[in-house]
Amino acid sequence: MASEAKSKPLVVITGASSGIGEACARSFSQAGHPLLLIARRLDRLEALKLPNTICSQVDVTDRPKLIEAIEKAVEKYGPVDCLVNNAGVMLLGKVQTQKPEEWQRMFDVNLMGVLNGTHAVLPSMIERRTGTIVNISSIAGRKTLPDHAVYCGTKFAVHAFTEQIREEVAQYDVRLVNIAPGVVETELLSHSTDKKIVDDYKVWKANMGQPMESEDISRCIMFAYEQPQRVCIREILVCPTRQDK
Repeated sequence: MASEAKSKPLVVITGASSGIGEACARSFSQAGHPLLLIARRLDRLEALKLPNTICSQVDVTDRPKLIEAIEKAVEKYGPVDCLVNNAGVMLLGKVQTQKPEEWQRMFDVNLMGVLNGTHAVLPSMIERRTGTIVNISSIAGRKTLPDHAVYCGTKFAVHAFTEQIREEVAQYDVRLVNIAPGVVETELLSHSTDKKIVDDYKVWKANMGQPMESEDISRCIMFAYEQPQRVCIREILVCPTRQDK
């Protein structure tokens, strides 16, 4: 039993310190939900100063600490009704020259991080016969793009296991939603270490005019989540109008 009664259920957001995760935190908070915000940069989480919010400094690749953080939030606010698996890294490069450590980091965060969060909340959702898991993938999970080979591999995998898990838990009225954004103005590009690739990406982005903002994606997420539980928006693929790829 939660120690504090709340009118709306708990929402957990990973990678909440910036970009899409931060925008989601603001949207869900404005809608009245208590929050567990998870990221490595605790100061950025606390700077949001959102009400009824627990800020937890956790790397999503650390399964025990992630589970511990979620359990503490559940003790205070009740069961998790929505998990937004947003934490991710994009390290662009050519496979023949990119450091294998960068491949491993993408697989650890983009795959294992999403699975760790899902594993932590799904049993309770199945038992309660309700809940929603939103996985932030990418258009790079639907088509290949230059210099995105390994990143695409991680995002194709997110699409695959999101859909298969959805099929397996549909009978329990649990929803899985895949959000696949195109180019969004976030910190994601800054993760890449190849200067030429980054510069080329910036030129491509500039040529498409106005990229999407994080708030564009948070609106998509809220739209999917706020549908009646009987309605599952399985996937939203959303891009800037002028994005050609």
